[in-house]
Amino acid sequence: MKTPLTRASPRPPDYGRPPDAPTDEHGSAAVPAARVLPVAALLRRGIILLGPPLALLAALLLLWQWYASQPDIDAQFLPTPLAVWSAFIAQRDLLWHHTLVTLNETLVGFFWALVAGIACGVAIDFSPWMRRALYPLLVTSQTIPIITLAPLLVYWFGFGLTSKAIVVTLVCFFAIVVALADGLRAADPELLKLYRSFGAGRLRIFWSVRLPGALPQLFTGIRIAITYSVVGAIFGEYVGASEGLGFYMQLKLHSFATASVIAAILVTAALSIALFLLTALIERLALPWYYLHGRQAGA
Repeated sequence: MKTPLTRASPRPPDYGRPPDAPTDEHGSAAVPAARVLPVAALLRRGIILLGPPLALLAALLLLWQWYASQPDIDAQFLPTPLAVWSAFIAQRDLLWHHTLVTLNETLVGFFWALVAGIACGVAIDFSPWMRRALYPLLVTSQTIPIITLAPLLVYWFGFGLTSKAIVVTLVCFFAIVVALADGLRAADPELLKLYRSFGAGRLRIFWSVRLPGALPQLFTGIRIAITYSVVGAIFGEYVGASEGLGFYMQLKLHSFATASVIAAILVTAALSIALFLLTALIERLALPWYYLHGRQAGA
């Protein structure tokens, strides 16, 4: 009995692969080297992004160290970076305590700004009357200097957490409202027509089209607001407080401890950068489809 001849079944075409894509010896799509070694690609990208600013920062620190070390420069007037580092190490426990106080005020105020900003942005989008009524008031509120309100808030609500949180809320509120309102108005009109043609109601369109499409702009406003939130907390402490980085800086400034003041300023900057990076990370995790679409569009 003859064994029937068998023929290998043809490989199904790979419609997702370009015709000129590289293949291995078996005819399968070859894996690009960038996917095989993602660590090397990330390291190279990190050097490209962080190399220039770090090099410039190092040059500025060296210039600062050289200038502040000149014999005719008073160390109390302009301390060297090494003196600032020494002050930071010596005061690290006290700085940590005041940093936690400022961080607590920042997070509480930013939370209420986020809640109120989202509620106001949604109300502006749902009601044209609310938009005409609230939007001019929001813009007008930004013309009032916070320096004139902070002392009144401290006078009304005391030296505790409440007055500082209100200052942070006022600083962050406007950016969140405007970003969300503009994002909701920028919904794709063709997609809105498609949903309406299938009989979708206003709430369904809001949850399925308007809100997801507005999230990138909302996070843009959040990133801006979180950057200024620490500044708002510091300013509230500077006006009147018994603890916090603003209180610490004012106390050291009155005692002419310039190195400690600069150390506190650097801690404030580091705190703002950390909150900004945390917000950017949350945005990446919450909107993976947005960044995936951006990479595909740029490819």
